[in-house]
Amino acid sequence: MTHLILFGSIGSDLAKTASDTAETFGLDWPHFIAQVISFSLVAGLLVKFAYKPILTVLAERRQRIADGLANADKIKQELARTTAMQQEVLEKANVQANKLIEEARAAAARVQEQETQKAIAQAEQIMTKAREAAVLERQKMLIDLKREVVGLVVQTTSLVAGKVLTAEDQQRLAEETRRQLAA
Repeated sequence: MTHLILFGSIGSDLAKTASDTAETFGLDWPHFIAQVISFSLVAGLLVKFAYKPILTVLAERRQRIADGLANADKIKQELARTTAMQQEVLEKANVQANKLIEEARAAAARVQEQETQKAIAQAEQIMTKAREAAVLERQKMLIDLKREVVGLVVQTTSLVAGKVLTAEDQQRLAEETRRQLAA
């Protein structure tokens, strides 16, 4: 209760001080009320035409910033997804390129093997033809040699016998020599 008395005395002291101050400075109630009304009008107009539009602009700006951050996050996610897809496409392309290279190498090896087989076959054909030509040449040389041997035998016999051989004798000696060479 003493506290209430104390606050009551403080309140009356405060009222007395306010009253003394108003008398000292000269409180003019009509002007004071006009100033309070003017202040209230200016404060109301400022709240309506300045403070609320500024708050609206700030709220819109806050929303744009939030939208921008959300879009930035979406763009980051899309970029990461696109980068992953790009990497995947590159890996697939590398695998396909390696596969094509291996197929090309295999095809080149097959072609090389085929060409090698053709070259071997051609070489064998050339060797066969060369052998056949050598055999034919040998047979021709043998025939020529037999003729020369027969001619030499006939000539030698005519020289050894000291007489001129008749065509019949030459024919007989040539036949005998051929038989002996053939055997």
